[in-house]
Amino acid sequence: MKKLHLLDGYIQTILLAEYPDKLLLLDGCSRADVSKIKHYINDTLGRPLTDLALVVVTHMHPDHAGAANKLRAISGCKIACANVTGQWYSGFDGKLMHITDLLLTRWVANKKQQKQRWLWYSSKLTPDFQLNDGDFLPGFNDWQALATQGHTDRDLSLHHLPSNKVYIADLIVTTRKGFIPPFPVFYPDRYRNSLMKIATLNADKIILAHGGEVEITMQQFEQVLAKAPTKPMTHWRSVKAKLKQVLSK
Repeated sequence: MKKLHLLDGYIQTILLAEYPDKLLLLDGCSRADVSKIKHYINDTLGRPLTDLALVVVTHMHPDHAGAANKLRAISGCKIACANVTGQWYSGFDGKLMHITDLLLTRWVANKKQQKQRWLWYSSKLTPDFQLNDGDFLPGFNDWQALATQGHTDRDLSLHHLPSNKVYIADLIVTTRKGFIPPFPVFYPDRYRNSLMKIATLNADKIILAHGGEVEITMQQFEQVLAKAPTKPMTHWRSVKAKLKQVLSK
């Protein structure tokens, strides 16, 4: 790898790995990031968009999958994601969750004082490659995919072996108060296992989708683990809890 470029995306960090003959996008970004990615490749790097060889979708949330299909359409790149059966946003409940996640993305964008942008993307993804835990990325064998489920049922982290840096997407997020678990956490047991999997990886640097490149000590991992839910922390459970609070007053 020649260089890993970290760019400020619409609400998350964009990670673009540059090689002499090709480019790798470590996550699917949001639909609002397409023009920025295109202009950065064309104007800053001075390369054709067709050099984008692979986009990895770490999970299906709007800021991680929103740009993938559009980028494939305009660049001819391939898409890789976790080898999990079915679509994340399946059925009627899935459609509601997809809309809710788009509204949450809009809310985060407003908090970050971002202008309103087009965010809609297909809730379905047909990948070119499906990755199992430990697989190397197609065409990029310096990167290894790690299954780190919990936030959803198909989360991936990406470990760059030569530099010992690992991109963990939404496994941990950072706030002014420090590192915390993400919302939602659908599978708390898987989440806790994934957290310890990254903690024991002993990476030199950890890259967060929401926080950029950081160093996290074992003590900080343990603090996140202590904050991790023991029951699913999902959209519907949060709504029910709020309703319960309102009705009990």
